[in-house]
Amino acid sequence: MKLTRILAASLLITGIAAPAMAKDKAQAEPIVLPTPAEGTGHIVFFRPGGSGFAIGCSVNENGEKVSSLGAGRYFVMRTTPGRHEFTVKSEAKDVLALEVEEGETQFAACKIKMGILVGRPDLAPAKEADFRKGKFKLVDADDMGPGPGALREADMTTAEIVVEEEVVIETTGDSE
Repeated sequence: MKLTRILAASLLITGIAAPAMAKDKAQAEPIVLPTPAEGTGHIVFFRPGGSGFAIGCSVNENGEKVSSLGAGRYFVMRTTPGRHEFTVKSEAKDVLALEVEEGETQFAACKIKMGILVGRPDLAPAKEADFRKGKFKLVDADDMGPGPGALREADMTTAEIVVEEEVVIETTGDSE
């Protein structure tokens, strides 16, 4: 008991606990998702924390890596309308097929379940409410695959600006 108090006090004195607290506050802000551009749809892939936190969830389409998801991470994939099939694999393979419509945003969660040697990824459809109740950070650029689709941080900012400009243009057109 004394050792726990001494350790807690030393962490506070050295300032190690302060950056962790600041990081939690930064993550508390709601995530603004971009609106899909004309002729496209979005899929938000996310990985809640929990079991298997050290195991990544690499999302693939047509055998090509879209992005990897660590615990507490998310990415937004811009895609064409139609049927898309995604796979995740470790000691077992899981497949998720989604039908994306133009202008639609869908959600998919990757959870890690118990496996024989390592955790097994489970990729399943999710609801926006499931995404909103978690604390997620955008995946790093080095976790994203070489193929198109996963929006980088700059792409998400650009998409938001384009949406705002479209609204301004529409509002101006209505007032004439």
